[in-house]
Amino acid sequence: MTASVDDRLAAAGLPPLPRTAWLEIDLEAIVANLAVLREAAGPGIPVRPVVKADAYGHGMVPVARALVAAGADGLCVATADEALVLRREGIDIPLLVLYPIPPAMIATAMAEHIAVGAGDAELLHAILAAAGAATGADGRATPLTLELEVETGLGRGGIPLDGVVAAALAIEAAPGVVLGGLWTHLQAPESGPARTVQFERFEIAATAIREAGVTLPHRHATASTGLVADGLMAYDGVRPGLAVYGLLPDELAAGQHGAAAARLRPALALHARPVRVIDLPTGSGISYGPTFVTSRPSRIATLPIGYGDGWSRSLSNRASALVRGRRVPLVGNVAMDAVMADVTDVPGSAVTTADVFTLIGAQDAERITVAELAQARTTNAWEVVCAMAARVPRVYHARPGLVGLRTLTHWS
Repeated sequence: MTASVDDRLAAAGLPPLPRTAWLEIDLEAIVANLAVLREAAGPGIPVRPVVKADAYGHGMVPVARALVAAGADGLCVATADEALVLRREGIDIPLLVLYPIPPAMIATAMAEHIAVGAGDAELLHAILAAAGAATGADGRATPLTLELEVETGLGRGGIPLDGVVAAALAIEAAPGVVLGGLWTHLQAPESGPARTVQFERFEIAATAIREAGVTLPHRHATASTGLVADGLMAYDGVRPGLAVYGLLPDELAAGQHGAAAARLRPALALHARPVRVIDLPTGSGISYGPTFVTSRPSRIATLPIGYGDGWSRSLSNRASALVRGRRVPLVGNVAMDAVMADVTDVPGSAVTTADVFTLIGAQDAERITVAELAQARTTNAWEVVCAMAARVPRVYHARPGLVGLRTLTHWS
């Protein structure tokens, strides 16, 4: 019999769980996924995984540490404070903040050796001014590394093609600043024609900058989709996000999955033990509303996971859980702190508060995937995992056993 999470935590010298709902994060799977993606990128291509949004809900610091130990060439985040957390936790490899940061944060970014993205001409000039002020007359401050984003068709960020040369020249002329690279983000990487147009625009921008006499240290455009499907353009580096965590972009059709896709391993599982299991008579309403009323005598288990934890209310009466390797329906409206499972038809002895339910992940031959939940919620895989709240404990494991526990109050 597999040891309970409580016994495994105790054996590893870790504190007990503060609640009976928890995420299990397989750091070994994340490391293995990095190796798969590095192979897909090709020899000598730097791989800089994306760990923004708390590493897509998996826990930014422990995931970053595992990636650094596995040889990641750098890490990407979305905000200055994400980068600062990593620095203060001892992550010393190159960091890139993909979005522009407030000019008031520029001096801190320089001091912490954090590269930042620049994708708007007005903000760029404010950033250059802030970097110049932080450099001072002696010019001894650490130069700010700027990575210039090009608008190639995403419609969300980046300098338009007709402005990239001026932006690159402004960066080159500014004191205390160096141009670290050129990058873009693809709008529909699963679409060959759309991808081709964006790559062509990206090449136009790179060529124009070089012809203006500006050196481009590196270029990057490819994220997860390009690494697990056909049409990869690795350039001088790749920045995988979702695939690092063993998940596939929703937009990819089955026929578009390359060899790498089959080798990725999901790293996240969501489990819970009930806080109550009770037999209710016919006609009992379940949860607020109610939107579910028992049509027979029913055994109902209350799981301590709800929309306050990232288990969306849109999943009300539309999702399942696994218990004893069997699917059971989740019934009634999802509450902030609870969701209810109808376990009436589970064979054998009655389900109790000792049973472990799986809401994401596998039990025996059954599996509930992130993709399945995304479809039920009419959203994408990114939102499902990024929504996992900080108050859900995360139990980290790798061979040969548990290696860490993160809760709201501490990291062990």
